[in-house]
Amino acid sequence: MKHNPKDFWTGLLYIFFGVSALTIARDYSMGTASRMGPAYFPTILGALLAVIGAIAVIRSFITSGTPLGGFAWKAMALVTVAVVAFGFLVREAGLAIALPLLVIIGAYASARFKWRTALITALGLTIFCAVVFIMGLGIPMPIIGPWLGG
Repeated sequence: MKHNPKDFWTGLLYIFFGVSALTIARDYSMGTASRMGPAYFPTILGALLAVIGAIAVIRSFITSGTPLGGFAWKAMALVTVAVVAFGFLVREAGLAIALPLLVIIGAYASARFKWRTALITALGLTIFCAVVFIMGLGIPMPIIGPWLGG
């Protein structure tokens, strides 16, 4: 019998998050397609995730694949630190500090990390987010926070 562990575990993760979304959304009103309630999007997305996950699990028993490698603990820790640091810094230091740190620390989790690429990506993403979210959509988030005199 063939077995693809990557598809199997990926499918289980999709099923888990899909069922979680369905469980959380069940306490909200669904609404209709023309007048969506708060449960509409999580229900549809959760159902799609669960179906895609089930397909992946079934496919894992039909196709063969390579075994799973070791778990990337360092990468997981760095990405977690990057997101937590962003959450703590964005209000007080501002988007101009928090977002580049998020990008650079997250990029450092990659085995192919390059400073130049990380810095260019951080700069571009920070400018894009400032223009779109703060100036365009009016999200109440400081570009330069109170810690830096903003």
